Amino acid sequence: MLIGVEPFGHDDLLVDLARPLIQTCRECFMNLSKYAIWLPITLVASFGAGCASSGVRNPSGTPVTEMRADERGFVTGTGIESQDLVAVTDKMARGILGIPQIANAQGVPNIVLDPVVNESRFPINKEIFLSRIQAQLNSKARGKVSFLARDRMTALEHERQIKQAGQVTSSYDPNVQEFKGADFFLTGKLQGLSTRTAAGTSDYVLYTFQLIDPRTSAIVWEDMAEIKKQGLEDAAYR
Repeated sequence: MLIGVEPFGHDDLLVDLARPLIQTCRECFMNLSKYAIWLPITLVASFGAGCASSGVRNPSGTPVTEMRADERGFVTGTGIESQDLVAVTDKMARGILGIPQIANAQGVPNIVLDPVVNESRFPINKEIFLSRIQAQLNSKARGKVSFLARDRMTALEHERQIKQAGQVTSSYDPNVQEFKGADFFLTGKLQGLSTRTAAGTSDYVLYTFQLIDPRTSAIVWEDMAEIKKQGLEDAAYR
């Protein structure tokens, strides 16, 4: 006998006929209960996912978007970014190649990089500007300039010393001083002005670069670029 079902007298036939109907109703109730439990959970999860997606918005199903270095992305601020680096260094490299001291030089001028001064509020890797200018000139100047690796002097001095001591072989006379001197120093400076109010943030950055003759201290070339940005929110730069 089914629980909760009163048999009609002792007629087992009616009970047998009612059993499939009662079983079906019970299964329907269990299925509805299951959906009732999962529906609120699904709604909460969907709502939470919607709230979490308010930041970086990549195309659906794409966790990372690859972009060109000179392209302004969707994660931006008012500070110094890759598209600024590319624009500024391209301009400086073109300017250096165009001056008479480089274009009309009798030999190949030797350039030494002097550290960039960063007076802006952004704690960036300032030397990346000179690194890119050097790479641009070395790859596109067709031998018109030569850069000296002064930042590797410790390793170079050590190599010469062990050659002089006969600890390693040498294809030249290590006792002859052949380290070259600089014909020019390339250096730069980053300066900025910042304004922040309830309406947002505004940043202006001035980029200046110079080519200096170490013999006379004359500035034989100088150029500049300036970029101003405004935004509702600031960004963290490293």
